Amino acid sequence: MFAPKSDTQSGRGFVVLGVDPGLTRCGYAAIEVGQSRVPAMLKLGVVTTDVSAALPDRLATLQADFELLMDEVRPDAVAVEQVFFQNNVRTAMGVGQASGLVLAMAARRGIHVVQYTPSQVKSAVTGFGTANKLQVQQMVQRQLKLRSLPQPPDAADAAALALCHLAVSPLRQSIARSTVGARS
Repeated sequence: MFAPKSDTQSGRGFVVLGVDPGLTRCGYAAIEVGQSRVPAMLKLGVVTTDVSAALPDRLATLQADFELLMDEVRPDAVAVEQVFFQNNVRTAMGVGQASGLVLAMAARRGIHVVQYTPSQVKSAVTGFGTANKLQVQQMVQRQLKLRSLPQPPDAADAAALALCHLAVSPLRQSIARSTVGARS
């Protein structure tokens, strides 16, 4: 597994915050990779909002909780699921609003932000772009050496997003370097 350079002054590794956006349940997982190149779970969970609350209040709850989370884990990168297709328009709107909130917060803080589709995440984590939720949970458990399946599934999906970024990031960097070198 790729490990970007650690912050040698603090001894801190590279931290990726994965976010599975949602207005009702927003999964998150902070994973750190140090010089050993072994990913370690720092934090895993779900931010929830009251479904009976007004939309602005629900978004404010998400923002406040993610501000605290970002202050605590100080991510070097934030990986957010990109919704590619959604049958339910109401759900898609909520996911889009939650996603936009997290994207803007990370960008405002100067944190590198990336988005991955569900099939990209599944391919990177399981090797199979149409893997089911259980297969993703099992591979997250295996890669992070967790004693049990990561729960709830929204949090497991967030961990898979962070692992996806750690797996895909070296390729993205290599392509960027070769593109810059070709222009010179």
